[in-house]
Amino acid sequence: MNHFDLTAHAWLDLFQSGKATPQEAADAVLQRASQVNAKTNAFIRLNDKVRAQGGPCPVAIAIKDNICVNGHLTTCGSKILEGFIPPYDACVVEKIKAAGGIILGSANMDEFAFGSSCETSAYGPARNPWALDRVPGGSSGGSAASVAAGQAVWALGSDTGGSIRQPASFCGVVGLKPTYGRVSRYGLIAFGSSLDQIGPITKDVKDCAKLLAIIAGFDERDSTSVNVPVPDYAAALVKDVKGLRIGVPKEYFIDGIEPDVLAAVQKAVQYYRDHGAVIVNVNLPHTEYALATYYIIATAEASSNLARFDGVAFGLRAAPSKVRKNPLMDMYEETRARGFGDEAKRRIMLGTYVLSSGYYDAYYLRAQKVRTLIKQDFENAFQACDVILSPTSPTTAFKVGEKISDPLAMYLSDVFTIPANMAGVPAISLPCGFDRSKLPVGLQLMARPFAEDVLLRAAYAYEQATGWHRERAVL
Repeated sequence: MNHFDLTAHAWLDLFQSGKATPQEAADAVLQRASQVNAKTNAFIRLNDKVRAQGGPCPVAIAIKDNICVNGHLTTCGSKILEGFIPPYDACVVEKIKAAGGIILGSANMDEFAFGSSCETSAYGPARNPWALDRVPGGSSGGSAASVAAGQAVWALGSDTGGSIRQPASFCGVVGLKPTYGRVSRYGLIAFGSSLDQIGPITKDVKDCAKLLAIIAGFDERDSTSVNVPVPDYAAALVKDVKGLRIGVPKEYFIDGIEPDVLAAVQKAVQYYRDHGAVIVNVNLPHTEYALATYYIIATAEASSNLARFDGVAFGLRAAPSKVRKNPLMDMYEETRARGFGDEAKRRIMLGTYVLSSGYYDAYYLRAQKVRTLIKQDFENAFQACDVILSPTSPTTAFKVGEKISDPLAMYLSDVFTIPANMAGVPAISLPCGFDRSKLPVGLQLMARPFAEDVLLRAAYAYEQATGWHRERAVL
């Protein structure tokens, strides 16, 4: 195996034995990133030089471009934040630096996390290392692609409706969306404030547990951060699922799933059954409303959050070509017209509409009520099981350009990931096989709030028994 393909825990073993230094590891990964980024476009910008500072986890990491890094351009993949340099670190970045983490650069993403393919970035689409004519998923496509291509040892993404898990599935890596409130959102540029959560993207479950342990915990600067103990995630990594109750919801095994995806996930169910887990049927009856509900709530919150980008305080300021109303209003309009891409404009308009007078009760208020029902579905299901199992996505990675002109088809890519965000529960995607085109298939596991340790146990046991995580994309 090439050095750039090593996991973080493999590198840490080499450091401890004196067979490698953190600087050598960082240089190997940076060299790889420099060599292949023209193919993957996983990074919007790379640090020219990286220097190991010491610490317990001096590992090279990619940071999604919507997470603030002090002194480094942070643009959310958008023209409107052109030139914006945060004067502070996000909480997760503080924690990574304190652990010795080495920031490689800004990972590509769908503009403001609006997308499921990493094609809406103002800096060009990222591409899937398994097949460069395919998307890496979105919106954390650059983060997932960087890990899959050996351009980073691990990465941070954000997940509002599946934006960590779906790219992890498409790129054959591990991605975990923690419970809402488990990881501080301080320094994350908001898309949907009641849905967003930062999480790890890694090569295997052991690395996922290690990175989650670094970034998890209470932060008083985030009003949605929950002050609950962080368990020892490493202790959860046991190869035993005996007695674990695995719920299989019929609502997630529907027409439209690609046959190869369905077959791979069904084999995963059989693995758990064969190794002593108890397979139970569970119902999540309001799942069919999750997608519509999400695209009301998420666009409403996006419309509100993106109102701050007007050319005044930071980012792009576009001078109007002529005065139409008054100079200030003209500047606002010109800046937002030039700065936002088509998908951002679409979501801002949808969100503004559902919040407008006369439509608020019919759309936004009703969507919030349905969200409560979705959350109750999960609470009821977890009375009967410890973990819920499903495909991460109904398909493997689709071709670049295939769905970009059909927003509804694109939105359906997140049909299995969105409910976990609506309910605020933790969810993980891990590799469970390949389709006939040698494209990765992802398995999704979901658990009760703050039960990430249970997720990691179930994921680790399956991963170690199957070995799909050891497969690497060849560029």
